[in-house]
Amino acid sequence: MALVLHAGKNNKNAVKALIAAQYCDVEVKLAENFEMGVTNKSPEFLKMNPIGKVPVLETPEGPVFESNAIARYVTRIKADNPLFGSTLIDYGHIEQWTDFAAMEIDVNISKWLYPRLGYGVHLPLAEEHAIASLKRALDALNTHLASNTYLVGHSVSLADIVMTCNLYLGFSQIMTKSFTSEFPHVERYFWTMVNQPNFKKILGEVKQAESVPPVASKKPAAQPKETKPKAKNEPKKEPKKEVEKPAKAEAAEEEEAPKPKPKNPLDLLPPSKMILDEWKRLYSNTKTNFREVAIKGFWDMYDPEGYSLWFCDYKYNEENTVSFVTMNKVGGFLQRMDLARKYAFGKMLVIGSEPPFKVKGLWLFRGQEIPQFVLDECYDMELYEWKKVDISDEAQKERVSQMIEDCEPFEGEPLLDAKCFK
Repeated sequence: MALVLHAGKNNKNAVKALIAAQYCDVEVKLAENFEMGVTNKSPEFLKMNPIGKVPVLETPEGPVFESNAIARYVTRIKADNPLFGSTLIDYGHIEQWTDFAAMEIDVNISKWLYPRLGYGVHLPLAEEHAIASLKRALDALNTHLASNTYLVGHSVSLADIVMTCNLYLGFSQIMTKSFTSEFPHVERYFWTMVNQPNFKKILGEVKQAESVPPVASKKPAAQPKETKPKAKNEPKKEPKKEVEKPAKAEAAEEEEAPKPKPKNPLDLLPPSKMILDEWKRLYSNTKTNFREVAIKGFWDMYDPEGYSLWFCDYKYNEENTVSFVTMNKVGGFLQRMDLARKYAFGKMLVIGSEPPFKVKGLWLFRGQEIPQFVLDECYDMELYEWKKVDISDEAQKERVSQMIEDCEPFEGEPLLDAKCFK
């Protein structure tokens, strides 16, 4: 009995097994005349998977459902298959990235895409959380791929097949170039994989989404009114005079006006003598005598009642072994802080001439605490230790000045890079 895969040919979960079969030289064919919503509700299908999920692989020993399990089954048919690596640790890492692809990549792409297509309720806050979680996962993947062509070892593994198929949904449906350009190593990896002959045979030509799908309309299409033919000699009815509706009734029938967007709590704070834009202009326009002009100007403007200063130190500096990866990591952090641009100014320093490199920062925030919306929306915040600056301590105050100035050496070490958020 041949292996029969019950699924539509464009099902991204089914193609995992089909691509694995190409690498393993195993024959897997798609079930004929499969129709989603019909075939998977039939009694015959429900015997193979009681909840009707797709895909299902029909084997001589019985059915197998869940796409990753099916891909593993196909891969294990022939012994000593390189798709599972050559060592126990390779196998462990392949399983690790397979789970990561499912739990961090696929889940968050689905939470972003499917409500927009109408397969679920679209909730803006839930979408924002899914996008932030997806970016966090892609950032981790991007860091790994900065120094690795494949996820594990030096050739394609099952982890690459699963990861690419899960990324395929995002790249082809919702992750536009402007979104993925933040993760250049993920881009390079994805396009390399989908152009491998065994992938291309199943996926064909892959094109990246040009726009994010609009949210599916909740309004049903207008139904045409039925017109009844008039009986002969039927007396004409006098048209009814419309009773003039009072203004209140008309207003009630109109579509409810959108509610004004609630103000950011930081906008409700008492006015501050420090005008953030004025400081940013001074910083940008000072080209000489920086200490005498910009630093002095900062302390003249600084309002300790309306603003607070914070030092941050990256918690995992031992991981910063590749210079450009470390700098990209900091750059990504600053991009994700864009939501705070109206209320913040920051300096991020990458320190050291040899790895591991240290990442330290200084941030100026409106208010006396780090804004809650920043903590909620920018996941990078939790990757740093945060300490409020005590400006009554001259040593801390001088450290603030040195970080704004990009003073080198900084704390006895050279600067590899210095980035400003303004």
